[in-house]
Amino acid sequence: MNKGTNPIMRVLKGAWSAIDTTRKVVFNLIFLLIAIAILGMVFSSDEPKIADTTALVIQPKGQLVEQLTAKSFDQVIDEAQGNAIQETLLKDVIDAIEAAKDDERVEVLVLNLSSFTGARLTKLQDVGEAINDFKTSGKKVVAMADYYAQDAYYIAAHADQIISHSMGGVTLEGFGRYRMYYKEGIDKLGLDVHVFKVGTYKSAVEPYLRDDMSEYARESNKEWMGDLWEIYLDDVANARGMKADVLNAYAQDIGQFIKGANGDSAKAALDSGLVDQALTRVEMREYLIGLVGEDEETKSYNRVGLANYLKTIKDDRFGRTSKGDKVAVVVARGTILDGSQPAGTIGGDSTAALIRQARNDESVKAIVLRVDSGGGSAFASEVIRRELEKAQADGKKVIASMGSVAASGGYWISTSSDQIWAHPSTITGSIGIFGMIPTYQRPLAEHLGIRVDGISTAPLAGIRLDRELPAEAGEIIQLMVEQGYREFLQRVSDSRGMTTENVDKIAQGRVWSGVDAHAAGLVDNLGDLDDAVAAAAELAGLGDDYIVSYVEKEQEFQEKLVSQLMAKAINASGQQLAVATPVARLLGQIEKAAADFSALNDPNNVYVLSNIETD
Repeated sequence: MNKGTNPIMRVLKGAWSAIDTTRKVVFNLIFLLIAIAILGMVFSSDEPKIADTTALVIQPKGQLVEQLTAKSFDQVIDEAQGNAIQETLLKDVIDAIEAAKDDERVEVLVLNLSSFTGARLTKLQDVGEAINDFKTSGKKVVAMADYYAQDAYYIAAHADQIISHSMGGVTLEGFGRYRMYYKEGIDKLGLDVHVFKVGTYKSAVEPYLRDDMSEYARESNKEWMGDLWEIYLDDVANARGMKADVLNAYAQDIGQFIKGANGDSAKAALDSGLVDQALTRVEMREYLIGLVGEDEETKSYNRVGLANYLKTIKDDRFGRTSKGDKVAVVVARGTILDGSQPAGTIGGDSTAALIRQARNDESVKAIVLRVDSGGGSAFASEVIRRELEKAQADGKKVIASMGSVAASGGYWISTSSDQIWAHPSTITGSIGIFGMIPTYQRPLAEHLGIRVDGISTAPLAGIRLDRELPAEAGEIIQLMVEQGYREFLQRVSDSRGMTTENVDKIAQGRVWSGVDAHAAGLVDNLGDLDDAVAAAAELAGLGDDYIVSYVEKEQEFQEKLVSQLMAKAINASGQQLAVATPVARLLGQIEKAAADFSALNDPNNVYVLSNIETD
């Protein structure tokens, strides 16, 4: 009898098929229920309950940024595990503080800075101004942290009370500029890095040509870092009600201060007047309970966190649905790359598309380009600049507002504007250009015995990274770099009403602080984003009745889900991220340098890129 017709086998097969089908249905139902639960949690619009007397807790995680970086699900998991840089949107922090100023339920603003890893000075100043404005309401501001690094202390200095953990303290390390230099390593590997540049101070390529910082770069860096350090000391001293000299003395000789406190860093900060109290976490909690009352459920002080509090703000914070005349804000943050790029990186095509969207919107009367970039692709920079130029030709007023960094390509895209605004502590300039192509034919031949040979009908057909760069190719790239520099000078000349000769004198790849850039004529006015928006509205004749609308790339469903999940996870856990070990940080720096280099995708291999990171 054929086994396939055996009744027992048929029954068994039927039973197994039923079991397998049931299993699949059950697992699919479980997955569906989980998905529904997650979606319900993510898109829930329920407002949190806020006590009549409460504290708004601003607890920034990671870095403060102008624009959140778009993340994949894998990157979100890495971030949750402490393996990626976490970010907090600057606008979220400022909007929450501004709303809390007039919220009768919020009696105290708590700045919990233990999980804050830092921000450039312009962003710290924006938060500081928001805190100062909040204090005009007569409400109390309390800063607390296990330990205050320099950036966290800037924010804390604006509080009425600064509380450090009893085993904490304050570190003021000043500003430094240290980089890895690869020349000796490149030589040992037998690599050939072909560099083509214009600009005496264009130091972005120095690590591939030298083993140390050039005197030109040292001179430029010392100048702008000195400006920023002076601004930092003055701001903190004024906020704290102490002398800048005292802060500087602490920074210059912190070891002696701690020695004088018998190794107790918290006592050293307390004795120096940098903090008001040194408490344990239990004592901090009890102190805050005394200010706003106790939550009966959590047995902690009455509080609402940033994410939950933002849900209670009914206004269209980003100006996307409100009707009326608008000033559109387009944020350009990150390295400038060719093509379409996700948020957190500037794409020639994608950023130009946002500008075009604003240009074609009849309700938009002016555009503010918020630049936070050290540059990148010269080609992509020109694509963006041309779109701004077209907006001007169509009658839109255009303002460039420089954030922490607007250097090299960041300055290039700012030139097609009616006005350029910068913070005093903005890092800008770096008007120079370079090209770079590495080849590795020598190590292939010397260590692996691999050689490349062939024939072509024209010299450029033989350009490969595993072959020596043809002389003709090097000459062409150098010519393109020199022409790019001339174009850069002309762009600045046309924008600033200067001769190209005078622009060249302050260009040459040199980096300037906002203060010095203003004095040199590279920017029109000193001020923050709000000042730039107000100037744009004035130029467009809008008066005081206008809407500030942020124009951003529409997120895909998956991106929305990922970002919402991350926000929920952060809000639920409230935990500080794991701190990477020194070895992990070193490897991360090397990996980041390699990733940044490999991401550069200018079609002509020509870059307007500074050596200053955005964040």
